[in-house]
Amino acid sequence: MSQEGGKAKAFEKYAEYYDLIYEDKDYEKECDFIEEIFAKFSSKPIKSILDGGCGTGGHAIPLAKRGYEVTGIDSSEIMIKRAKEKAESVLNPDFRVMDLLQLDLDDRFDACICMFAVMDYIIQTEEVLKALSNVMEHLEKDSLFIFDFWNGLAVLSNLPSVRVKIAEDKERRVIRIAQPELDAFNHICQVNYRLIAIENSEVIDDIRESHVIRFFFPQEIAHYLEDTGFEVLKICPFLNLEGKADENEWNIAVIAKAI
Repeated sequence: MSQEGGKAKAFEKYAEYYDLIYEDKDYEKECDFIEEIFAKFSSKPIKSILDGGCGTGGHAIPLAKRGYEVTGIDSSEIMIKRAKEKAESVLNPDFRVMDLLQLDLDDRFDACICMFAVMDYIIQTEEVLKALSNVMEHLEKDSLFIFDFWNGLAVLSNLPSVRVKIAEDKERRVIRIAQPELDAFNHICQVNYRLIAIENSEVIDDIRESHVIRFFFPQEIAHYLEDTGFEVLKICPFLNLEGKADENEWNIAVIAKAI
């Protein structure tokens, strides 16, 4: 999986259970964090948002309900289909199948967000730079770019380990086993997922997928952003603007401005 297009392939079957697996993810709290960043770092009112790698609309839909004009893109057709279904009663977002490497919209935005490790699915450095350049081309001057990523400092200090997660609703129970394979030299972790879906005491799905994730170091990502025309305003723990992005924080966020 060498590009964001690989993300679509990784989520082909996994996407069917995505919302159930992450039903405990507090999207409203994360949107509060995004709005906190807008209030603190934007020099202008933010009306339009590009949500890159929007998934099933977890951030795009709440932000649209809060009054923003949101365009959500994702390389997974299944994810976009689910997002459209969930947003049926909302006038926007405008959801499209597209990835950051082929980003081509006839529009510019006041802000761009790429949440939930979207950038980590872009493996090659030249593709990271291409994605950042594409985002820049779709932002007005002084617009904000916000994304979170795996912090290499923490990945190497607290090595990835096998994790098991169980999620269930009235109909199904899903057991997800994540087994990581770390390639520290290449800043890559391949996460091998096994997902078992059970309904009426019978296994209805047994899915195996591998997601290749790239982790970044804070100064590395700052360098890439500056090379593509951004000014880095803040690097902090995800959901904590006042915290320190050190080796204890696995998930960190960067706030940058188009200049």
